[in-house]
Amino acid sequence: MVAIMVMAVPTDFAIGRGLARLAFAAGLLLVAATGQAQTAPPPPPASGVTYDAPPEQAAEPADQAEVASSHSGEHARTSIHPYLEISQVVSSELDSGDTLTYTSVAAGIDGIVQTQRVIVQLSYRYQRLIEWDDNVGDQDMHSGLAAASIQLVPGVLSFDAGAMATRTGGEGRAVGTTVFDPSVEVYSAYAGPTLSTHAGALAINAAYRLGYVAIDDDTPAGAAADYGSAVAHSLTGSIGMAPGSLPVGWTIGAGYARTDNDGEFDSQFEGAYVRGDVVVPIGPTLALTAGIGYEDFEASQLDFARDANGVPVLGPNGRPTSDPTRPRLLTYQLSDMIYDAGIIWRPSSRTELQARAGHRYGGTTVVASLSHQFSPHSGMSVSVYDSMQTFDNATLNNISGLPDDLEAIRDPLTGALTGCFFGAAPGTGQCLNNDLQSIRTTSFRAQGVNLTVTGDRGLLSWGVGVGYTHHRYNQPDDPAFALLGAPEDESYGAFGSLSRQLSRESSLNLNAYASWYDTDQANFRTIFSTGGTLSYNRTFLMDRLQLLAALGLYYNDNGTIDSTVASILLGLRYTF
Repeated sequence: MVAIMVMAVPTDFAIGRGLARLAFAAGLLLVAATGQAQTAPPPPPASGVTYDAPPEQAAEPADQAEVASSHSGEHARTSIHPYLEISQVVSSELDSGDTLTYTSVAAGIDGIVQTQRVIVQLSYRYQRLIEWDDNVGDQDMHSGLAAASIQLVPGVLSFDAGAMATRTGGEGRAVGTTVFDPSVEVYSAYAGPTLSTHAGALAINAAYRLGYVAIDDDTPAGAAADYGSAVAHSLTGSIGMAPGSLPVGWTIGAGYARTDNDGEFDSQFEGAYVRGDVVVPIGPTLALTAGIGYEDFEASQLDFARDANGVPVLGPNGRPTSDPTRPRLLTYQLSDMIYDAGIIWRPSSRTELQARAGHRYGGTTVVASLSHQFSPHSGMSVSVYDSMQTFDNATLNNISGLPDDLEAIRDPLTGALTGCFFGAAPGTGQCLNNDLQSIRTTSFRAQGVNLTVTGDRGLLSWGVGVGYTHHRYNQPDDPAFALLGAPEDESYGAFGSLSRQLSRESSLNLNAYASWYDTDQANFRTIFSTGGTLSYNRTFLMDRLQLLAALGLYYNDNGTIDSTVASILLGLRYTF
């Protein structure tokens, strides 16, 4: 979610920021007006090849419900629900005894529109917190997610777009931000065409994405002020042929990415690769795959402003400042071969494993994915990843890779997006929390693993997301640059959601989270956050009026200060 702190005495700068936030909120609605209930298809991967499931597997029946569901998705559907909401909230910091009482007034819209050529999904919420005693001041919050896809040439060419507004509590605080916490707002959007077609037996794929990410930092340290905003370009393409005409399948693919950040240090990142892959079926359920290619990366930034002794000059916020008159510094440069090999295993239509190991980014690389459907109503997915990224590229890739027909889960007390999104298909989903733990302009190598489990049974539905991420940042060969952040950090995160439909009019929802964030910086102490919410909803007046009640408990320990916040909410929502 995105929260906007409104200062008691607005300056021209504060007004400008507010207008920018409102413009972004309008952008969310504009994206929704252009097209997706699923997010835009991510750019086609050119890093490997696959092969079709054997006919007897492809024809393996799921059950009649699944077949009916797949056909119903082809028909038009529209579900748009604007709403107004008012609630009373009391939050108490249990350690200090500080208590905030405030009224929350919100307006939002949740909707999905699907036709033969256009798919749109939108969840947007504007919220104003009116604090009774003026201890922290009123707050304005924007949060939302929008995705759209327009089939310009059905089945061949589409135009895809997406946007997200969310907030964190600063370094190591991607989840569990309360009204007692300063916040860092993250705004992101992307758009571009996707081509997917065939020329005889040849499969041709290409995609271009133009992305934008902006940061608004209200934390005392202001570390994210180094970031500013960034424009990202991504272009991928591939041509290949599945096994059949030839005993092996093959793909030739290439990709290019560039990021320009207008923050304090004017960071730039550029990367490209080209590679060829083959896949060799050795049975009806197993295939071997291998690839080789070449990649080239370069990242740079401005140097520090330094005094006569070469010591970095610190600004008013205690952080280094840049000097545009000094030569730019390379933070990363690599031109190297790529090679890897692996397997593709499909023992049934419900299970698929892909795994590859080899050489990339100047060292050993391992990537894998596993998906399994336990039943027509529950499933899981696991991904092991290794990539060279920037914060903006990672954020945009996560948005474009969100699951089809996703559910935007919100904190019932703060209205914030929880950071995990689960799709309608069993086992699909994605959590963004680990990538939001640290906002840096420096490029980095990201390695990690994600696990998602979702399902439903009768009146009960659930979703769980667990992940680990390790970042190794690319910095100039100068110890002074440790002032901008640690060379490495790592994050563990877990989120769970459980929902029980009590009756046609009422439901009970439980959400819980935990996260750990650590770096290799001297004297840095692990940041730990955990908490949970329990909410009850009941509808009246032909489902137009809804009673809202919620309890929440949030705990954070940054190694020096720990905080426990308890909150209670009672409110009403009217849906038009």
